[in-house]
Amino acid sequence: MDQRGAHQPYVLITPARNEEAFIEDTIESMIRQTLLPLKWVIVEDGSTDRTAEVVSRYLAQHHWMEMIQMPQRRDRSFAAKVQAFNAGYERVEGLPFEVIGNLDADISFEEDHFEFLMRRFAEDPDLGVAGTVFKENGYSSERQSFEGFHHVAGGCQLFRRQCWGAIGGYLPHRAGGIDWIAVTTARMMGWKTRSFREKSFFHHRRLGTAERSVLSSLFSYGEKDYYLGGHPLWQLFRVAYRTSKRPYLLGGLALCAGYGWALLRRTPRPVSRELMAFHRKEQMERLKTILRSLVTFKRIDSFGALPEQVRLVPSPTAPLRHPQGHEPQRSVES
Repeated sequence: MDQRGAHQPYVLITPARNEEAFIEDTIESMIRQTLLPLKWVIVEDGSTDRTAEVVSRYLAQHHWMEMIQMPQRRDRSFAAKVQAFNAGYERVEGLPFEVIGNLDADISFEEDHFEFLMRRFAEDPDLGVAGTVFKENGYSSERQSFEGFHHVAGGCQLFRRQCWGAIGGYLPHRAGGIDWIAVTTARMMGWKTRSFREKSFFHHRRLGTAERSVLSSLFSYGEKDYYLGGHPLWQLFRVAYRTSKRPYLLGGLALCAGYGWALLRRTPRPVSRELMAFHRKEQMERLKTILRSLVTFKRIDSFGALPEQVRLVPSPTAPLRHPQGHEPQRSVES
């Protein structure tokens, strides 16, 4: 039964490079959805495996699916992922959608995943970015991440169309952070951003380990923490917390080394001063909440560690500057 009339019509774009091992799980999850998208564009981004062959088997039976094949390239980078996403966007921008999403090619989810999320958009006109918590083998973003419910993981990240236009879409940066920049910019501009714990998706490949080792990915995350403007005090807390997780001690050292290496090199930051200040304010509010819980011997709810009051006052429908601008966009509540 087609239920689109009762929900927000949506489109999805999936940049996919060398995802032969996982993409069929993602496709099977999508074709079982109780609420289908207007269009799902899979951008096969120069794979050297059988990704395109796997996708092709489904296209004839599902008219709402489409595949674009990009030229082969030698490297795997986040800037290339944005280029692939934008190629997919060209195929959907003329459609009457209200929500647009990035869907990674290595995840799976329940049959009502998107119906649930479209209902959340329909219920709250101020909701700009939405998604769910995610799980991996031995990991849950709800319990083991301090990003909290304000952050929306990039594996399945949905934007209200007006919000997507306001933030300027994904900004290409070779080293990553494109999903974080998008959702944090939206929040800085006054949009609600929510990761819901009622649903989840499963990430089949450990986050950040595509074509690299766990320690290498943690070093890269440390570099990213620096160039996205992370506060040094928050980074010390993050490193200390990471040393208690596998791989014990080495993981925290790799994370610290990455941040320190980026600091020594003065790695250029792809974020504005305003976005960095907003990010650091959120981190300090989150750290205060965590420390308050520790000294009062209360259980730490990492998912709710950032208080609601750290938000911007004006309506998200007001005119907005591009997120890379150098003038302040909105004032932050004290």
